[in-house]
Amino acid sequence: MARGGRGGAGRLCRGKMLAVGVLAGLSVLSLLTYGYLAWDSLGLGPGGTEAAGSRPGEEPGAGAPSSQPHIVFILADDQGFRDVGYHGSEIRTPTLDKLAAEGVKLENYYVQPMCTPSRSQFITGKYQIHTGLQHSIIRPTQPNCLPLDNVTLPQKLKEVGYSTHMVGKWHLGFYRRECMPTQRGFDTFFGSLLGSGDYYTHFKCDSPGICGYDLYENDNAAWDHDNGIYSTQMYTQKVQQILASHNPRKPVFLYIAYQAVHSPLQAPGKYFEHYRSINNINRRRYAAMLACLDEAINNVTLALKKYGYYDNSIIIYSSDNGGQPMAGGSNWPLRGSKGTYWEGGIRAVGFVHSPLLKNKGSVCKELVHITDWFPTLITLAEGQIDEDIQLDGYDIWETISEGRRSPRVDILHNIDPIYTKAKNGSWAAGYGIWNTAIQSAIRVNHWKLLTGNPGYSDWVPPQAFSNVGPNRWHNERVSWSAGKTVWLFNITADPYERVDLSARYPDVVKQLLRRLSQFNKTAVPVRYPPKDPRSNPKLNGGVWGPWFKEDEKKKKPDKSKGANKQKKNKNKKKANRKKGQSLHCRSRLAGG
Repeated sequence: MARGGRGGAGRLCRGKMLAVGVLAGLSVLSLLTYGYLAWDSLGLGPGGTEAAGSRPGEEPGAGAPSSQPHIVFILADDQGFRDVGYHGSEIRTPTLDKLAAEGVKLENYYVQPMCTPSRSQFITGKYQIHTGLQHSIIRPTQPNCLPLDNVTLPQKLKEVGYSTHMVGKWHLGFYRRECMPTQRGFDTFFGSLLGSGDYYTHFKCDSPGICGYDLYENDNAAWDHDNGIYSTQMYTQKVQQILASHNPRKPVFLYIAYQAVHSPLQAPGKYFEHYRSINNINRRRYAAMLACLDEAINNVTLALKKYGYYDNSIIIYSSDNGGQPMAGGSNWPLRGSKGTYWEGGIRAVGFVHSPLLKNKGSVCKELVHITDWFPTLITLAEGQIDEDIQLDGYDIWETISEGRRSPRVDILHNIDPIYTKAKNGSWAAGYGIWNTAIQSAIRVNHWKLLTGNPGYSDWVPPQAFSNVGPNRWHNERVSWSAGKTVWLFNITADPYERVDLSARYPDVVKQLLRRLSQFNKTAVPVRYPPKDPRSNPKLNGGVWGPWFKEDEKKKKPDKSKGANKQKKNKNKKKANRKKGQSLHCRSRLAGG
């Protein structure tokens, strides 16, 4: 169990061998006891098709089952920490409760406070500071995407024979075709490119007059699927189709990134039945959306069983960030909300459900972060992690499956150098180690440090949702002394961040500030370009989609070869002149 690039390859290989051994043994058992043999006896494959082993044109031995597990990663959107039955919610989630109870609940599990950051870290195994996406999210009109030089999880899984499919919300940029999901490792893609949109019409307005259609199948607008179907149900139907048509003897990676329960708050009428008593309209709608999502995950699980995948599968469930109380989500008893570095923004609902787990029905309280899925899943898939890939994630399968200690001792929640600076932050407040005006947050063992402006910091109890409209009178608030820009908490002893210890333990503060400073030295420049007017869907047939074309640079007016040669020589002379000047300047500087 080792970090996949920054922490040494030796332990990773050892963890890999152990995990593969476990999987190989268990998957053989599963094949002898489940649906594969049932289909063989009938001569049929999934969906009533001819069995995989007897399909014409297949290579000899193509029907042999794989020891590599099927991987299903389900990402919910904006689900609050409390918004699952087993965390005490009034919203019923029987499927999630059952899957979690039979699997391993992750009760010290962290993600990022917003959509793009969590998704980028999941798919690359890297912190935001190492991809340039450390500020906010990727906006629809920005010429920005997950940098193309980052290897992605589906790309690594394809290398070892996986079929890779994505259904749902991308939100990692699309301004160039090379940024699209099908260019980043997915064999197929069905879903939306943006961060949100109408659940039925799939239209999204980024600003007045900047509106477009946002439903894609692979690289094209999916107009044929525009049948007014609620997106949670539509995405589930697509997952069922993929499972029915794929050969379960071949490993599959399914990334299901549901739009729910992100705003706008919409749900089919029948899901409101159990929640008429909730007066707060946003909470009531949110509850209906979550009920529909829970049913969808049940249908995905049933499809995995029906088509012969389940016994050799690993299902991972995660929210991408904390809930948004103003949009019906609840993180109680945690502090803060989506978009903040308080626990309510970054501590997530998560669990692993799999017949391959050793310690089923357990709770994992070891430190786990969303970057850890990259090396963990590649190792389980019998893949290789290149030595030159500098990862921030760790292989944590033995931590989850066997209850071993986590190899992770710290998490860089983020350093955002361009977020609004805290007015009273300074180097002096950071003991000359760190400028506390900068928004940052870090966890080391039991300690968590925040600097700058960490965001909305209320505790929002269930009573806050008892009225028709949002009522902040019920919220618990703390008035910090003016000018405060550093907070320290012992998260193990105080998970709700009620007792700031920064004044009591200045030495601990200094240690964590030094760790922040070390991380910051490895950061790449922030990628957050201004909006590009060419992104307007009106210029692209009414559809949100790639607008930047490499050819545009080449389509400048042609010039004669002589003129080009003359210009080249002129530029060469200029460059030489500049080079001479810089050398001259350097020699003068060196001479004092």
